This record gives sequence, structure tokens and C-alpha cells, in this order.
Amino acid sequence: MAPKILIAGFLHETNTFASTPADYENFVNGEGFPRMHRGAEVLRLADVNIPVGGFIREARTWGAELCPVLWCAASPSAPVTDRAFERICGEIVDACREHRPDAVYLDLHGAMVTASYDDGDGEILRRVRAAVGPGVPVSVSLDLHANMTPLMFEAADAMVAYRTYPHVDMADTGRRAAALLRRLLDGEELAVHRARIPFLIPINSGSTLLEPAGEIYRRVQAVPDGEAVLTFAAGFPAADFPDCGPTAFGYGADAAAVVREVERLAALVELREPEFALDVLDAAEAVEAAAEAAAAGAAPVVVADTQDNPGAGGDATTTGLLRALLKRDHPGSVLAAMWDAGVADRAVRAGVGAEIEVEFPGSGVAGDAPLRGVFEVAAVTDGRVVFEGPMMRGNELAVGPSCLLRSGNVSVVVNARKAQIMDRNQLRAAGVAPEEQQIVAVKSSVHFRGDFQPIAGRVLVALAPGPMAADPGELPWTRLRPGMRVRPGGPAFH
Repeated sequence: MAPKILIAGFLHETNTFASTPADYENFVNGEGFPRMHRGAEVLRLADVNIPVGGFIREARTWGAELCPVLWCAASPSAPVTDRAFERICGEIVDACREHRPDAVYLDLHGAMVTASYDDGDGEILRRVRAAVGPGVPVSVSLDLHANMTPLMFEAADAMVAYRTYPHVDMADTGRRAAALLRRLLDGEELAVHRARIPFLIPINSGSTLLEPAGEIYRRVQAVPDGEAVLTFAAGFPAADFPDCGPTAFGYGADAAAVVREVERLAALVELREPEFALDVLDAAEAVEAAAEAAAAGAAPVVVADTQDNPGAGGDATTTGLLRALLKRDHPGSVLAAMWDAGVADRAVRAGVGAEIEVEFPGSGVAGDAPLRGVFEVAAVTDGRVVFEGPMMRGNELAVGPSCLLRSGNVSVVVNARKAQIMDRNQLRAAGVAPEEQQIVAVKSSVHFRGDFQPIAGRVLVALAPGPMAADPGELPWTRLRPGMRVRPGGPAFH
């Protein structure tokens, strides 16, 4: 008889230093992720490059009976509200009790913090385990930036995380979670071993398109799954609780082999610690360097506005990089995308060709001042985008009424809803061909690289004041594990 597998997804990456929480409506909309899906419509995600899609396709190959409950995600932000957590988690747990599955697959992030729980993912798993009992295998896919906790290891039978950043292997991760679940359903007993890494890794330094992360994940992939299914979870370095930080872990039938490979992986990460140091410029320096590189034939130069990345807790409202672009006024410059529903609405009502006075209020972060100016409305759009790049191919994004504003040589995309930039179609929807620009500034940290790096003559990372510190050592930590170094080679937290 085909096993009945309950499927659910509830993803959030929480920046406890951010100011805007994630409420239920944020998960309904998706904010750059697919919108909330319920019941049978979850199966429509099979063709989207996300873990649940890969799991569905893999499980179908061995005839599993799939019992989809819901799938949802929201843009990284401050902690998830109790209202959202209890409603969504409650729906998943109720379904576990009702359907009495043979196995459970959960698509989680691994770095969720809620208003009441430091370890949101562990709490989801604890409740699911209590609902299904100890004999039902539970397999989990996770984000590369998961902060692994003892409760997660206690409640789940198998966990795997992405091996790429940008996360172009999300569907593949779902397939690996399905393969592990099949082994568990076949009666195989999997040993687990984990090793914590004693330093925080800046998210910009963790791209697998760069070293040393590339080498580390090549090592992860080099070990055959039959020997040990390895994971290196780099951690999300903006969650102020004791389990924040990187972890190497793995599963396999041979306990000694699992221990050996996990410890080798952890040793490699620690050996490469100095190479994780940040390589960044301030906003003015980044724009000047971009202009010089573009003038020398390296266009388009892509500049990441990393400290206002909506994919890490920013709100896409800071003005520092836009201000630097306007001051330099290099031909063919564009920034995508500011989040300001009021400005977008005014531009749509004014119409293409109109001039409007605009004030972007900024984020409220120290050093991020309001920006005022007169802009021409160059384009308006309904904000609907279908991704075609490798990061989340097939995703349908809706950011509400949007516009392209222009001042001098500089254009800026303004959306009614926030979403980090990870796909070139997000600019094309506003009438901008990114390949034809000189400077392309993006509210993103690393995910943009998947679709933009192939066209970029150069990629720069800019530090404009914003809510997501690129250097985790600059955050006001109060609850890290004692001894954890707050940056590569940096001081230890006490």
C-alpha cells in the first residue's frame, strides 16, 4: 500500500533586530514568495523551484499518497506574531491529527522566531511530533541559513538544507528530503551527528559563488549520500538567541561514517574562518567604483544595497544608496526597488509623463535621512511578475501597483509591497532592461547573483545605513551562546 504523506510548509527567516513583524496577512501574500496555498492547490507548486515542489515530484515517482495541508512563507522581518503562528501552525497540527499520516514532510526555514518562541521551527516540529506520535517519520527541508536547535533534532527524524546561495537548489533539497523519508519508511535507521561552529558568518560572505563557501559546499556534495547525507547550515546571524550560528550535521546508516564526515566538514569551516571576512564599500564609494567600472566597459555593474535587503529583515525603504546614485548621476543608473505604497499610488494616478514631488521617509535607522525630490513618472505597472531566473523559476510575484520614477540619469522602481530583487523580470516589468543599464542597484544581499551575476561586468556590495547589519559584529547582541565569535576572527560574546 502506498504510504500517506502529509505535506505542509511554513517558512520565515526572523531578524530579531528588525522593526516590522510578520503577521498572518504577510504569509497570505507571500511578499516575494508564492502566495499561501491550501489543500490540493499546494500540489500546483510542483513546478516552482522551491523545496515542496521537488518533494512532490520525487514522492510521486514512488507512488506516495500525498496529503497537502498548506504552504506559506513571508519576507524576512521581525518576529512572527502569535496570531499568525498559532493560526498556521494550528492548521498543520490539526491536519496531522485528522489524517493520521504514515509520514510527514515539512518545508521549513529553520530560523523562525515568534513573539512567544525563540525556536519557532522547533516548536512546530514539537507539536507535529506530539500529534503523530513517535513512530511516524518526519522529514524536513530547511534553508541554508537555518539556526539549528536541539529541539529540531529531537523532534525530526531527518533534515536537509540548501547547498547553494543563491538558493538555486531548493527543489533539489525537497527531493533529498523525500529520499531520506523513503529510507525511513523502508525501515532504515538513520544515525545523526552535529557539530556547532563557533563564529557567525556574514550573509554576504556566505555566497557559494564565492570562496570559501564554494569549497565548503563542494565538500558537502562530494560525500555520497549512501555514506552520509551532509548539511552545512550557515545560520542566520540576526537572531538574538543562544542557538544562533552555523552547524554541520548529517544522517546515515553508518554512525561512525556520519561522525567522521561531519567532523571533517566542521574542521574545514573553522580552518577557513579568516576567509569569511567582509569585502564591502560605503554607498558613495560603491557608486563611484561602479561608475568608473561602467565607464571602462564593465557595464552593467550591479551594486547590492545589502543592509536594506527585504530578504534579511530590511523593508526596502532606506535612502542612502539612492541618494548616492542621484548625486553621482551616472547615465543609465537604476535602483530596484523601494517600498512605498503611497508614492506608487500617486505615480499611477498622475500617469506616465507627469512630474511629482516625492518624499521617501527612510527607515528610521540612524544615518538614514528622508529623501525629497521631483521625479518624472516613466512607467506604471500592476506589479505582477513571473520569475524566469534560476532562484525561484516559475514563481508568480504580486507587489501591487508599481512605477518607474526618473530624476536626471537615475531611475528607481517603487512598489506597493516589499520584495527583494532576485530576478531580472522584476526590472523588466517596470520597463527596464537590466542588460542595457550602466549601474543596477538592487535591494538584495546575495540572491540577486543567481540571475544578475551572469550579465554583470562587476558586482559590488554597498553599505548604506539600514536595519540588516552586513557585519553581525555590529549588532547589539544580548543572548548569544557564550564564546560565540560575533564575526569571523572577531571577539567572543560573553
